[in-house]
Amino acid sequence: MTRRMSRRSSVAVRRTVLGLVLGIPLVAQPGLAQDVQVEESVTETVEVAAPVPEAPRVLISEVLIEGISGHPEEERLQIAAYDAMEVRPGSRVTRQELQQDLNAIQATGWFSDVRITPQNGPLGVQVIVQVEPFPTLTEVDLVTPKVELLPAEVIEETFSSDFGRTLNLNDLQQRMKVLQKWMADQGYSLARITGPERVSPEGVVTLKLTQGSVAGVEVKFLNKEGEDVDEKGNPIGGKTKDWVVSREISIQPGDPFNRNKLEKDLKRLYATKLFSDVKVTLRPVPEQPGDVVIVLGVVEQSTGQLSGGLGYSQSQGVFGQVSVQDTNLFGRAWNLGLNLTYGQYGGLANLNFTDPWIYGDKHRTSFRSSLFLSQQVPQVFQSEDSGNIRTINSYVDNNNKYAYETGREYKFTKDKKAPGNINKAEDKFPERSWFDYEGDTVVLRKTGGSFSFARPLNGGDPFKDTKWNVLAGMSFTEVRPINFAAENRPYGVSTNNLGNGRVKDDNVICISYNCANSNFLMGVRFATTYNNFNNPSNPTSGNFFTAGTEQFVGVNEDSPTFNRFRASYTQFFPVDWLKIHKGCRPKPGEEANCPQAIGVQVKGGMILGEAPPYEAFCMGGSNSIRGWYDCDLAVAKSFGELTIEYRFPLISILSGEVFMDAGTDFGTQKDVPGKPGMLLDKDGSGVSVGTGVIVTTPVGPLRLEVASKDFAEDWRFNLGVGWKF
Repeated sequence: MTRRMSRRSSVAVRRTVLGLVLGIPLVAQPGLAQDVQVEESVTETVEVAAPVPEAPRVLISEVLIEGISGHPEEERLQIAAYDAMEVRPGSRVTRQELQQDLNAIQATGWFSDVRITPQNGPLGVQVIVQVEPFPTLTEVDLVTPKVELLPAEVIEETFSSDFGRTLNLNDLQQRMKVLQKWMADQGYSLARITGPERVSPEGVVTLKLTQGSVAGVEVKFLNKEGEDVDEKGNPIGGKTKDWVVSREISIQPGDPFNRNKLEKDLKRLYATKLFSDVKVTLRPVPEQPGDVVIVLGVVEQSTGQLSGGLGYSQSQGVFGQVSVQDTNLFGRAWNLGLNLTYGQYGGLANLNFTDPWIYGDKHRTSFRSSLFLSQQVPQVFQSEDSGNIRTINSYVDNNNKYAYETGREYKFTKDKKAPGNINKAEDKFPERSWFDYEGDTVVLRKTGGSFSFARPLNGGDPFKDTKWNVLAGMSFTEVRPINFAAENRPYGVSTNNLGNGRVKDDNVICISYNCANSNFLMGVRFATTYNNFNNPSNPTSGNFFTAGTEQFVGVNEDSPTFNRFRASYTQFFPVDWLKIHKGCRPKPGEEANCPQAIGVQVKGGMILGEAPPYEAFCMGGSNSIRGWYDCDLAVAKSFGELTIEYRFPLISILSGEVFMDAGTDFGTQKDVPGKPGMLLDKDGSGVSVGTGVIVTTPVGPLRLEVASKDFAEDWRFNLGVGWKF
């Protein structure tokens, strides 16, 4: 084969070949095709193995970016397109390399369409890049299911920096990831954002939100090994009703799946103390992609309890206790318990019933009731150093001079040498405990019951976190003043007034209202609380407020009418002063564990009406002014107390405290019927400073404290259970 061509002919052919290589037709300059002369004749046939041809390369003389002239961001888009390309003027490229550049320009995210067109030039091939930029972003439209998972303000904030600028798909994908993360942080871990579904010429971008919904909630009972069937293949049965479990789950069928809500639901399940373990499985629904069924595998724990033990109370001495309780009666989460306590100075039998959530109530209203029988020595009539109020079995008004009485424990005889009707005690008041069941100490036998309803102020949403709670209830109590022999003793006298053998009329007091053998108290109670503590057991920040009023209504002549009001406010301020505990000195990267705070509590109360003395406020003791014995500061009709306490961790299970308590009766001891506080020379007001150590035990904190009385050297040791507030 013989070929003949001129120089001009060879150039024209080469350019035509380039067009075929790029897959883009090129138009030759006029006249070049006519100048080609080809003569062909077959002279011989040669069979040679053809080598793999190298992709032809052509010389690029110029690169032009077109389609953005006059665009507001022309320079920015031109630089973005040019920087994405490997091809430069003077380089020799192949079709594949141009295709890579086209893809690279498209990958910048700025352009909705990119085309590369080569054109012949006098010095080589011009590469013309035709681009079509996306419009300016004006709005993001999110196609969502019925439930709005993404608030409009979140979308607005996410894209705020992009509005008014040319849309970039890469930036759009990043913003979509931000929205995806926001939903994941909110708990919507199955939700997905896809798109864009459409980009309008006006710059409206349409995205699509798909969410994983809950198709149902199932409850399975598991054994301790985590299996849901027994050895015979039968499902494991449980005592607890299914609705007791499912009512704690806030996610209902049809709701979008939310992991955060589910975690809170599991905490509520554990808080019922009915289950030792809860396993969660998400079962996909084949016919509904993305939807799941929540399967709750619960392991029940024993809810029947029999316990007993010995204890000590500063007001009741040594006591023993036996308790029988079932916290899941009939599988309905009902709590029924019987508590029997017998101590050195009294005894108590209490039958109580609690329904933590009345079935079907949307407010999560609880119900509590109790029946009780108690015999206790009231601290109102006791003092540590100034004698006590003792019972007498009878009293005769002797013209407001002296009282005359005879009793089994002690007798009075006339002293003829003394003027008037003077009575002299022949024997002293014996110190007796409940164990030998003798003595003339004032004892109150109370028989009665109470019931109350409590609910959080959640507006009908049982899963709403709310700080406010309200309570309403009633109580019915018969109170009999007796002695240790269980004999009626409505009268009492201070041992301070018997030392000289004289008992005046105004020194004999009525233990009960109207000096009756028994009083019937019927009260209606209303209370509210606000709790914003960061930790329910040992708070370091937040506040707590409670206020309550109890109105007693007289139903007969021996039934008093009065109102008792109480209120308290507590505030904690976190501090970081002492570094004794190792958790207060964390190493780099470790989280501090140093719960220390300043706590301030203010509380007070008042009684309106004629209340019997045993209903007066007691001041002093481990939960009051700690430098005084229980009820040894005042027996008052009104009171106010202030406590400032600094708490700090020490080592392991030990914590320390430094505190100051102050309280006053506002001069109301004289207003209490019989004036027991004044007869026993109680101070009425005082200040106490002290320190203590708190031991964390499985049953709660145990306080060991020492406190002063009015900054004197009179120190009192105190044993308390739980924090004071």
